[in-house]
Amino acid sequence: MKNTRRGGFTPTFFIFGMMLLDNIGFVANMMSFVVYFSSVMHFDITGAATNTTNYLGTAFLLTILGGFISDAYMTRLNTALFFGILQLLGYLLLIIQSHFQKLQPQPCGESTCVHGGGKALLLYTSVYLTALGAGGIRGCIPALGADQFEQNDSKKNSKNISSFFNWFLLSITIGASIGVTVVVWVSTNVGWDKGFIISIVCCFAGLCFVSMGKPFYRVRVPGESPLLRVLQVLEHRLPHTEQFRVLDKAAVQLEGTNKQGKWRLCTVTQVEEVKILTRMMPILLSTTIMNTCLAQLQTISVQEGTLMDPSLGKFDVPSASIPVIPLVFMSLLIPIYEFLFVPVMRMFTGHPTGITHLQRVGVGLVLSAISMAIAGAVEVKRKNEFNHHNHRTSLFWLSFHYAIFGIADMFTLVGLMEFFYSEAPAGMRSLSTSFSFLSLSIGYYLSSAFVELINSITSKFTSNKQGWLQGRDMNKNHVELFYWFLAILSLLNFGNYVFWANWYKYKKDGPVDKQKLLHPDFSVTMSMTSQQAISTSDGERKTEQN
Repeated sequence: MKNTRRGGFTPTFFIFGMMLLDNIGFVANMMSFVVYFSSVMHFDITGAATNTTNYLGTAFLLTILGGFISDAYMTRLNTALFFGILQLLGYLLLIIQSHFQKLQPQPCGESTCVHGGGKALLLYTSVYLTALGAGGIRGCIPALGADQFEQNDSKKNSKNISSFFNWFLLSITIGASIGVTVVVWVSTNVGWDKGFIISIVCCFAGLCFVSMGKPFYRVRVPGESPLLRVLQVLEHRLPHTEQFRVLDKAAVQLEGTNKQGKWRLCTVTQVEEVKILTRMMPILLSTTIMNTCLAQLQTISVQEGTLMDPSLGKFDVPSASIPVIPLVFMSLLIPIYEFLFVPVMRMFTGHPTGITHLQRVGVGLVLSAISMAIAGAVEVKRKNEFNHHNHRTSLFWLSFHYAIFGIADMFTLVGLMEFFYSEAPAGMRSLSTSFSFLSLSIGYYLSSAFVELINSITSKFTSNKQGWLQGRDMNKNHVELFYWFLAILSLLNFGNYVFWANWYKYKKDGPVDKQKLLHPDFSVTMSMTSQQAISTSDGERKTEQN
C-alpha cells in the first residue's frame, strides 16, 4: 500500500461524488432502456425486457473484469478512468443513433425489427460499450473507497468500512433519484438523444471529480493476478475430503520430491485464499433470485406503468420514473440506519456494525419475497380496473412493492459488499467486492431465462396457446402469476440461504508468514484425513512410476 499516511473519510467524498454523477445516467438507462427498446427500436414486450436484462446482466458481469484488472495490473483509480472512457464512447454512439432516425429500424409488427446490418451493429455496440464501461467502474470503485481505511481487524475499522458502504449506497441512490426523474423525463418528453447527452456529461464530470482526489488516496499497488493464485492451488487438487482439505496438498512438499516454482508448490496463504473464496460461493448464489426479482421492477413493472394513469396534478409522471419512490425511501432510511439502527443494535449484539453482514443480507431476501407478492396483487387490481371498468389505475399503486424492494436492496447490496470486502484476501478485494454485482448479473440473466422458460411451459396449458408473458397486450397476459411464482421461489431460496449462512465460518485474521510452506515436519498439524489422502496420492505416484 502506497501513501499509507493518507486515506480516511476525506478522499471518499471524491468517490461518493463520482458515483452520484455516474449513476445519474446509468440508473436512468437501467429504468428507461426497456421503453427505448420498445418505442424507438420496436421490440415487443418480451424482446424489450430481455434486451434490457441482458444489458444489465452484462454490465454487472463485467464488474469481475474491472475487479480483476485493478487487483493485478492497474491501480483502482486508473482502472476506473480506463473503463470510464469506454462508457463515454458508448454514450456517444447512443446519442448518434437516437438523434438520426435513418439509423433506427422502422416499425414492422414483428417481435423484433432489428434484423442485422449496420443499425443492429450500432445498437449493440453502443449498448454493450456502455455496459463494459459501467461494469468496469463498479468492479474497482467500491474497493478504492474501502482501501482508504486501515486494514486490520479492529472494531473501529469494521465500523468505518461499514459506514463507508452505507454512504456509498446513499451517493448511488441520490444520483439514481436524479436520473429516474430528470433524465428519464427529458428522454421520454424532449428526446432520447437529449437524455443520453445528460448522461455523457455527468459521466465525464464524475471521472474528473474522482481524479481530483488522487493526491489524497491511499493507493494499493497491483500485485500478482488473483486468478492465477487460485489456479496454482487447484493445480494440486486431490479427491474430495471434508472442509476443503482437498486443497491442502498444494502447500505440502512430499518427501522425496523437490517442488520448485509457484505452479509446483503454493504457500499456506494461497491455499487459505482459495478456501475463503470457495466458502463465499454458496452465499453469492443464494442472492441471485432476489436480483431476478429486481429485474422485473426494471422491465415488466415499467411496462405496466405505461398502461396506468400517470397524472400527478397537472404533471404526467413517466412510468420509468416511479422507482424514485424507493430511492427516496432509501435516501431517508440510510442515515436512519447509520445513526439510529446500528448504535441501538450494537448495544444489544456488541457487534460493531449492529448486525452481521449475513444477517443484513437475510433481511433483504425476506423483503424481496414480500415485494413480489404485493406486485402480483397490484397487477390483479390494475387489470380488473382496466378490463372490467375501463379505468386506468393510478401509477402510484406501483410504489408499494417498489418501496419494499428499495428497503430490501438497502439491506442486501450493502451487506454483500461489506461481506465480500471484509472476508476477501487482501490481494483479491476488488475482485471479491465485484461478486456483489456478479449476483446482480446472474439474477438478470436468470430473469431472461425465466421469461423464455415460463412462456414455453405455460403456452402448452393456456386456452389461447400463449405464455403468461407473451404478446404486446399486457391486459391479456398473466404477469401476476409470474410475480407470485417469483415470490414462492424467493421464500424457498431464503431457506436455502439460511442453511448456507449458518454453515459459513467467518475468516479469522491473523499474522501469516506468506512464504512459509507445509513440509512433512508440519504434517502433524494436519487432519488424519489429509494425511491419508497425501499418503494415498504418494503411493499412486510410485505405482505409476513402476
